[in-house]
Amino acid sequence: MSIPTETSQTENHTPILDAEIFAAHEGGKLSAELTRPLETQRDLSIAYTPGVAKVCTAIRDEPGLARTHTWTGRLVAVISDGSAVLGLGDIGAKASLPVMEGKCALFKSFSGLNAIPIVLDTNDTDEIVETIVRMAPTFGAINLEDISAPRCFEIEDRVKEALDIPVMHDDQHGTAIVVLAALTNALRVVDKSFESIKVVVSGAGAAGVAVVKILHDAGVGDVVVLDSKGIVEAGRVDLTETKQMLAAETNPRGIAGGIDAALDGADAFIGVSGGTIDEAHLENMAEDAIIFALSNPNPEVVPDAAAKYASVVATGRSDFPNQINNVLAFPGIFRGALDAGATDITDAMKLAAAQAIADLVGDDLAPGYIVPGALDERVAPAVAAAVERTVQKRS
Repeated sequence: MSIPTETSQTENHTPILDAEIFAAHEGGKLSAELTRPLETQRDLSIAYTPGVAKVCTAIRDEPGLARTHTWTGRLVAVISDGSAVLGLGDIGAKASLPVMEGKCALFKSFSGLNAIPIVLDTNDTDEIVETIVRMAPTFGAINLEDISAPRCFEIEDRVKEALDIPVMHDDQHGTAIVVLAALTNALRVVDKSFESIKVVVSGAGAAGVAVVKILHDAGVGDVVVLDSKGIVEAGRVDLTETKQMLAAETNPRGIAGGIDAALDGADAFIGVSGGTIDEAHLENMAEDAIIFALSNPNPEVVPDAAAKYASVVATGRSDFPNQINNVLAFPGIFRGALDAGATDITDAMKLAAAQAIADLVGDDLAPGYIVPGALDERVAPAVAAAVERTVQKRS
């Protein structure tokens, strides 16, 4: 294979040769390791035949033992069809596998959970749902990943309905949770409240829908959504079913038009669109505005330009302050859910996770520090504990 010779940049701007990247991925990023030695005949007899039959029959009689006497209770399936890979789009199942391996590596590194990447060579909703449901006995939880909208909404809903284990589409809810955590602290910086602000969400796909939902749950009453054709509002005749729902639940002032109308007087802009906007559109935002330009690899507006109009700026990139990174959310959420024996991931658990992330900033709060760094070792345990407490309160 011919390896490209281009370079990438890390957060400290140190060039990375493509050869180094390919070398790090050669052979994959994952392996399965034994939890106990398998060195003697006795070890073999216990781990496999005849000893394993005792555990099998016990699980047959009491299925719940699978959680404690197999790796199910610590195993997450990371499942994708490769149809909406961040920054790459619909690249197919096989090409998405390095991303899914990476996600599994993050699970292991940040939460201690085992995870297996599974890529499905189909975009058919029924086939995906049926496949996941049939393989579910192997796993303790399901992380759906990089599945395009609007199919991702139906797939998640149907899998959640069919299974009694935690299921979450991270592109939706992981993003929304970290956005809420960041907005919580950004509002502390500018001394505004959820109830008083006007928020513009640019993007009506998977992340945008989830961000709108979690903002509503947090108490934000005035949210306007933009898609590529302007404000998502009831007067438009070109809206999909999902956008019709957004139109019914947002835009309380009934405004119409494009981005200028949406941003006029807005306190916060949250970009999850994959597009770009001209900084001139930001001029009429409210005083002490907040801009989250989260598209990767290119933010909707570059941070230096955004800073002219906003007191707090965040992106999805590691080479600018305030990175909104899903790794702050999903490892702890799944760890807490599995530790608590939860059968699902609820809205209350998502709100608790967001608050736990926000709380870690504490008195160090500053315009350039509204969320912990992606490698902050405190985050996953704090999120897991908050999620577990939420489950315990419900039971």
